[in-house]
Amino acid sequence: ATTAPRIPSTRLALHNFDTSYSLHLGALWPSVRAGLLCEQKYGALLNNFAAADHVPRELELLNATDFVSEALQKALQWQRGAAVGEAARGCQEGSGEGRTVMQAEMMTPAEMSPSLCISISSKIKCYSFPRGDITRFRPARPDSLGLLDYYLMDAASLLPVLALNVQPGDSVLDLCAAPGGKTLALLQTGFCGHLAANDISVSRTKRLYNILHSYVPKEVRDTVSVTSYDGRDWDHVKGGTFHKVLVDVPCTTDRHSAMEDNNIFHKRRTKERQMLPMLQLQLLMAGILAAKPGGEVVYSTCSLSPLQNECVVE
Repeated sequence: ATTAPRIPSTRLALHNFDTSYSLHLGALWPSVRAGLLCEQKYGALLNNFAAADHVPRELELLNATDFVSEALQKALQWQRGAAVGEAARGCQEGSGEGRTVMQAEMMTPAEMSPSLCISISSKIKCYSFPRGDITRFRPARPDSLGLLDYYLMDAASLLPVLALNVQPGDSVLDLCAAPGGKTLALLQTGFCGHLAANDISVSRTKRLYNILHSYVPKEVRDTVSVTSYDGRDWDHVKGGTFHKVLVDVPCTTDRHSAMEDNNIFHKRRTKERQMLPMLQLQLLMAGILAAKPGGEVVYSTCSLSPLQNECVVE
């Protein structure tokens, strides 16, 4: 008797993606697939707690740019353009109301849509290299107090934090916090009155502790509570108490699955993968129950799967 050769988990993942994502994304899938298989690019999240005023200039000399502030500028330009177009239409229709074209062109950031500006503008700064530039950032360095100057992470991981739109004094829950990049980014806003960082994995929670100690001074760490509860049961622990809740759930982690053989598409993890949407739904419901009336919840994954995204939310 012969044993059939084991199919690598990465090949199983790509076969799954080719089958489902090609239908979902259509003509976009080949370029998205190529992106998944390219070498991962990192962003450098500046640590506002470190004495590292020289770092932005150092990174800019390497041709890296702060994509958060760039996004804000692009958003403002887009809104200003939309306002000019609306004013021009008003002039053509002979309306005496609203702004003139010149007034629209001279709109200041404070006059733009508050929801758009507030959700992007923050103290968060994250530098990345231009598209096609695979330059690697140097390892983070400690300042005189031992705090590292920046944290290397997938820049897209900042998007849920920006979308959460934390305001001064907000109590915030990061329900699935480890390994800690988003928790650190939340602290960089300087707005968290209290931050609860939870993750069911004790080993991953230890990594979260290490990140906090490497990047955050003690007086700020004291405003953070780190726990290892099952996130699905959070409403039994402290329900209805948070202004903002981030639910960044476990998922198929598509890039990891396409590149690393130790992934959730391994045959022995089939049931675990099939149960992911139910786990994600339970975590999202727990996050909703953890929020105060009128609070805000952001749900995020690092997967392209509609079953793990739209279907869970809907």
